[in-house]
Amino acid sequence: MYSTNGLSFAVVLSDNTINVYATSNWERTWILSGHSGDVNSIAYSPNGDRIVSGSYDCTVRVWDVATGDCLYIFIGHTDWVRGVVYSPQGNVVASRSDDETIRLWDVGTGDCRSTLSGYSSVAYSPQGDLIVSSSYRDNTLQLWDIVTGECRQTMTGHTSSVIAVLYSPKGDHIASVSYDRTVRLWNEGSGASRKISHRHSDAVTNLSYSPKLNQIASCSSDSTIRLWDAETGVCSGTLTGHSGYVRKIAYSPQGDQLVSCGEDSRVRLWDVESGAYRYILIGHTTNVYDVVFSPQGDQIASASDDGTVRLWNVQTGECQHVLTGNDSVWVIKYSHQGNQIASAGANGPISLWDVETGACRHILIGHTDGIRGMDYSPDGNQIASASVDKTVRLWDVKTGMCSHIFIGHQREASRVVYSPRGDQVASASREDKTVRLWDLESGECRHTLVGHEKGLCAIVYSSGGNLIASWSDYGEARLWDAETGECRWTINYDKPASSNCSLLSHNFVWTSPEVDTFITGGADGSVRAWKVVEGDVSRVRMRWRSTNGQLGVEDACVQDVQGLSDLNRRLLKQRGATGEPNLRLRETGKKVMSMASVVSKLKSSTPGTETPN
Repeated sequence: MYSTNGLSFAVVLSDNTINVYATSNWERTWILSGHSGDVNSIAYSPNGDRIVSGSYDCTVRVWDVATGDCLYIFIGHTDWVRGVVYSPQGNVVASRSDDETIRLWDVGTGDCRSTLSGYSSVAYSPQGDLIVSSSYRDNTLQLWDIVTGECRQTMTGHTSSVIAVLYSPKGDHIASVSYDRTVRLWNEGSGASRKISHRHSDAVTNLSYSPKLNQIASCSSDSTIRLWDAETGVCSGTLTGHSGYVRKIAYSPQGDQLVSCGEDSRVRLWDVESGAYRYILIGHTTNVYDVVFSPQGDQIASASDDGTVRLWNVQTGECQHVLTGNDSVWVIKYSHQGNQIASAGANGPISLWDVETGACRHILIGHTDGIRGMDYSPDGNQIASASVDKTVRLWDVKTGMCSHIFIGHQREASRVVYSPRGDQVASASREDKTVRLWDLESGECRHTLVGHEKGLCAIVYSSGGNLIASWSDYGEARLWDAETGECRWTINYDKPASSNCSLLSHNFVWTSPEVDTFITGGADGSVRAWKVVEGDVSRVRMRWRSTNGQLGVEDACVQDVQGLSDLNRRLLKQRGATGEPNLRLRETGKKVMSMASVVSKLKSSTPGTETPN
């Protein structure tokens, strides 16, 4: 943590100490030791000359930054101290503890001024004369007078424990976060509140990128589809209508339409600009696993657990063909020319269908178990398939013959993809947690990419073919050099996805061919954009993030706000800010992000065609 004057930087270590560094030369000036338990929270005084710390030893300590001396030890809490904060004037310290109390300490005398019982979080007003506290017990917020210790106002509206509160910079509004999975904005004077909109409230199951619109679509097990600006991360629309888990989405080649499918057995066709659905395509009788546009954009193919593939006319919404022959269809792929479609699923064989007539051209027999993934080669002459039988096979599209069998995975092969140049195939196994790179000329395994600790659910080549991204359902991402097999970057930030999300979902997508940017979707409902910075060592920077329940600032004006960087402005607009005056925020960048970091931890028929009225 930086001091408020920028002259020092404090770091909490696992040995119960606080290390203080001078920012002029970054040399360590003091080791503040004295706590006998983990230091859980620190804060600088407004002028930066003191540090207050709260610890699992149930004490609060005040330190002199210039000398390193401990000036005060505040004793009174009977359980772990979770948070500490200075008042804006620097004369009072507030501490909150697992004993469900908030204590106000006089920095001049060391005395405890007041004890507020039953509260979990606290924030000072910008003027320092009021404190707002939140309650675990009765789901309320309380507004307190610092001088008298009296409760001025009780604010109700949350339906579960309130875990964090924050004042707006002007002091006229208060934001609160609750386990009821809502954020509320309160008017300090009237106590009236309103909810702030959520992003995805459950796991992101699939992503799709529209290069023509520079837009990302994400779908979730929360039954919604969200549209995002790929550059700024601004959520431009929410598509609702599915009654269950949305499994797959795909943009039309023109980018003006979006198709979705899920566990409600419906396929929906959406107009991207208006957000309205054009058709509900009805015919499947159970879960729809996969959906895709034809290369020309005039047809949609859908695959279902009912054992059928259906081909739909985009203009009319009519079902043109019903392709049968599999017990359960998991994966479908159009050929690059759009005249052929491949389908596969639980029972092993791959079927190649003529799109115009609906006739089956070839049945590719060889795998002894279900097919998890398929991909056409760039020239369209081959199909690669990954199977539960642990093998990867290459097939000749014209003859239906198997030309290669790649053996090496110790468990089922769950993903397969051709390199952009078509000289290499990458396969991944969810269970053995490896990626293998196969040379098509020699048929040998060039590299085995080892390092993932959790199950793999996606692999994708970058547009240039020099990088391979791999992604696990526990939020673990890695970038690999496609030539050498070296791991060039890794990150692990997420929490486990549900088993449904990981079966066939693809929550990792590269964007522009010219720029190495990729988008990831997380089990916590988050969507993140990353930029690969090439150099001697590859670096990856997060460009934007939107997380479940993340703070929005609807109706807030950033038109004349002072002290905001371009990034701050984009982040505020991402959360709902506008360009027209209404409620003005001043110097809010850091405070909004602070609140967002708290919130981001939450979680937390009859066959036919329907048209909208």
